[in-house]
Amino acid sequence: MRDDAGGVSAFGDLAGIGPHVVWPGVLGRVVAGERVTFVVVELDPHAVVPEHAHENEQTGVLAAGLMRLRIGDEQRELEAGGTWHIPANVPHEATAGPDGAVAVEVFAPPRRDWEALRRRDPSSPAWPVRSGRL
Repeated sequence: MRDDAGGVSAFGDLAGIGPHVVWPGVLGRVVAGERVTFVVVELDPHAVVPEHAHENEQTGVLAAGLMRLRIGDEQRELEAGGTWHIPANVPHEATAGPDGAVAVEVFAPPRRDWEALRRRDPSSPAWPVRSGRL
């Protein structure tokens, strides 16, 4: 992340991150670290994350909306506050609810494969809803 003077900063804002187009209707705003990838995933209404698996361990929390998530042979309907853990190489898939969903996820090791994905220009994120300043 760059600071106002063009140097490197430890701080940023989701609105300044150009989201990766992960699948149709699924955007990921990535904050990359050396050992983890932190992502805010925005899913359009009824968006589908098709079954896939990867070497990365994945943990997450649903920040907004509803989502059906299948991990291996187990499936759950999640609402905001629902959490999950996906071990490496376990097949999983998700479908957003009728109003879409926002998930906050961490991957380790980092998701280097996302670096090749198309990115949109920075824009206002679907989450969090801003309530003002301190």
